[in-house]
Amino acid sequence: MKTLAILLIFIFFKCKQVTGESVISTENVAVNRIRTEEEQEIANNKRSIIWKSCGGWNAASILLANQCLATLAFFGVGVNLVLFLTRVLGQSNADAANNVSKWTGTVYMCSLIGAFLSDSYWGRYLTCAVFQLILVSGLVLVSVSSWFFLIKPDGCGDGELACVPTSSAGVAVFYLAIYLVAFGYGGHQPSIATFGADQFDESKPKEKKSKAAYFSYFYFALNFGSLFSNTLLVYFEDQGKWTLGFLLSLGSAVLALVSFLFGTPGYQHVKPCGNPLPRVAQVFVAAVKKWNVIPAKADELYEVEGPESAIKGSRKILHSDDFEFLDKAATVTEDDLCHQKNPWRLCTISQVEEAKCVLKMLPIWLCTIIYSVVFTQMASLFVEQGDVMNSFVGKFHLPAASMSAFDICSVLVCTGIYRQILVPLAGRLSGNTRGLTELQRMGIGLIIGMLAMFAAGATEIERLRHVTEGEKASSLSIFWQVPQYVLVGASEVFMYVGQLEFFNGQAPDGIKSLGSSLCMASISLGNYVSSMLVNMVMKITTTGGRPGWIPDDLNTGHIDRFYFLIAALTALDFVIYLFCANWYKPITIDDSHKGNRDGESSRR
Repeated sequence: MKTLAILLIFIFFKCKQVTGESVISTENVAVNRIRTEEEQEIANNKRSIIWKSCGGWNAASILLANQCLATLAFFGVGVNLVLFLTRVLGQSNADAANNVSKWTGTVYMCSLIGAFLSDSYWGRYLTCAVFQLILVSGLVLVSVSSWFFLIKPDGCGDGELACVPTSSAGVAVFYLAIYLVAFGYGGHQPSIATFGADQFDESKPKEKKSKAAYFSYFYFALNFGSLFSNTLLVYFEDQGKWTLGFLLSLGSAVLALVSFLFGTPGYQHVKPCGNPLPRVAQVFVAAVKKWNVIPAKADELYEVEGPESAIKGSRKILHSDDFEFLDKAATVTEDDLCHQKNPWRLCTISQVEEAKCVLKMLPIWLCTIIYSVVFTQMASLFVEQGDVMNSFVGKFHLPAASMSAFDICSVLVCTGIYRQILVPLAGRLSGNTRGLTELQRMGIGLIIGMLAMFAAGATEIERLRHVTEGEKASSLSIFWQVPQYVLVGASEVFMYVGQLEFFNGQAPDGIKSLGSSLCMASISLGNYVSSMLVNMVMKITTTGGRPGWIPDDLNTGHIDRFYFLIAALTALDFVIYLFCANWYKPITIDDSHKGNRDGESSRR
């Protein structure tokens, strides 16, 4: 409760410091009517209405609290899931690690569904509300299924008292429940991240800086919430009080939903821009239809008149020289002049640039997947490794899953160091007020992630040296895992915060939530890749009757080699990433008509 009190105090003072402002567009004015800067300023003043009670840090702080509570609820299930599967459902270490990877992958893959609905039809607010209801429903079912079907006798699954074999019906209900949790939390994540960023107006320099800081605070709140799950809830669950842990998670999810609805009058809303899939498809179809057409010069490409983009609620995007063959879609031919404009044959520059943006971000996104393989080991192999180490501090037994608290503390500390020390220092050295660019931070995150895998491998080598024959646990202290957790936490600050800022900032207005979901989708695919690697490694290393690298008895295996394999793959990925980051060119938004974004922003 002390941690929660600190967060509430932080929110209170943050709300007092800044009052958000917004601009509501009230009419469209064509470009040819605004001929001078003076006329432009007058027109903007006519279109603008200032509301001081909405948006800004007031609303964003409520959303940060919501993220904290929702994360606490989610990790109350996820952080100890691998031990629940082995102790309660009786699965092997390899099967449990694979099932956790698949489940976690599903969580973040669902973020794409939430992002699509948010950008296309529902908007951020409704998407957040609906998926939080699904999260609450899933947690209700998790609590009920564990209480009535799985935890028999009471207190079983603590590592000593075995649970009676579970019924197939009970297992089916439990899996349905945890995948509802995955669907609810996954769909909620990208929308809440983008919804918080929507509370700041990029056209105002002060709010633009606040928006950049918001993503650091967002990841801070995420880890702040998971701190409870990785300490208090993990302790209860490790003692066999699984249902109590799940009920506390449910209470946190309900509180998160209530706090979100409580802040409704103060949110700034961005209207959905329609389904982006047909828009992107139209560009490729139009380019193929004009395959033999020579692309026109940049100033001759088709674009609608006036300050507004043809994409509802989106600003115009200036032309870029990348993927020049797509410019054919915006090249006006004689057929286009003779017939009514068909979007499957003639697209605007902004529409073409939106498609180009997706293509340009794809290589960067693919390079983040291997890092997510590093990240996912915390919820699976790190826990299994810690479970066979000396986890006693005097007479107190430290749950293996609670070691991830060191990862969380590392994130919290490194976030503060980055914002308060590294950014100003790097800014003075580079001349860039933001310090390091998002791409530079992501590269640093890859390097630190690789070092974390080397640390985990070295810890496992030392653990095996302290194994006594006939004993399950090594005599090596579990605190030898601290460096690998701390390094993963430090890498997250650079990689995941950098990803959130990069994909949200580079995504056009019409696919902002999709941009945020790419970060979570990389975690999803990272989990699937991790599961695939485990299967491949076990298939290769168990030939000839050998136990393999990740057997049920880790004392006869070599997960250190698996860690070093991931480190080698991360090093290779970093080399590829350097080429992709050097090639990438950012998009350029047309802000020559600031304030004229009719229908994009509205405050209640």
